[in-house]
Amino acid sequence: MTTDAGVRAPKYYRVKEQLLELTRTLGPDAPIPAERSLAVALRTSRTTVRRALRELAGEGRLDRVHGKGTFVARPKMYGTLRLGCFAEDLRAQGVEPATRTLDAGPVAADEKLSALLGVGVDEPVLRVERLLLADGHPLAIETTHRHAGARRAAEGEVTVETTLATPYEAALLRTDVGQPMLLVTRHSRTAQGEPVDWVRSVYRGARYRFVTPLLRAAG
Repeated sequence: MTTDAGVRAPKYYRVKEQLLELTRTLGPDAPIPAERSLAVALRTSRTTVRRALRELAGEGRLDRVHGKGTFVARPKMYGTLRLGCFAEDLRAQGVEPATRTLDAGPVAADEKLSALLGVGVDEPVLRVERLLLADGHPLAIETTHRHAGARRAAEGEVTVETTLATPYEAALLRTDVGQPMLLVTRHSRTAQGEPVDWVRSVYRGARYRFVTPLLRAAG
């Protein structure tokens, strides 16, 4: 196979294109045949098939469910970078949000939490870890730290990065270890600038994306 630029594409790329066409014919949630069957049908090696499947999963085209197999992914859900809008954003897409508390209780603030929350080192802060669900399927792991005197958040800063799923995260999110994830951290404050909480969330990168408006700078 040769690209438009005249450069010969690697073999796995041709297989990847064939698999992508297969996903279009099967439709969302349809299971993908086993690697051995695909290798025979496409007249290639299982190693080549495996690489193509891995890239398609990383791009969100396929959904690899730990212990169950590989499926055609549904269209990505999206969220906005606004405070407290997770459930609202999902419902706007016809998806029912839910949460499940994994752990909750006081922990001693380390130096990082001390600086973020404006408390003393070793002072107790509340830690809450939740599993965020979309139509009953795990979407993200959210860990919140806040101190007892925190008030309602009015503003904050959000950072979005990429990371790879740890064994713990992969098990909860029903994906493979090392799959691409979106790491979102949020530091919220009151209208007076006092710290409220610090939240670390790991989203399944293949199932979610963030959308934010662009505003023209003044002047």
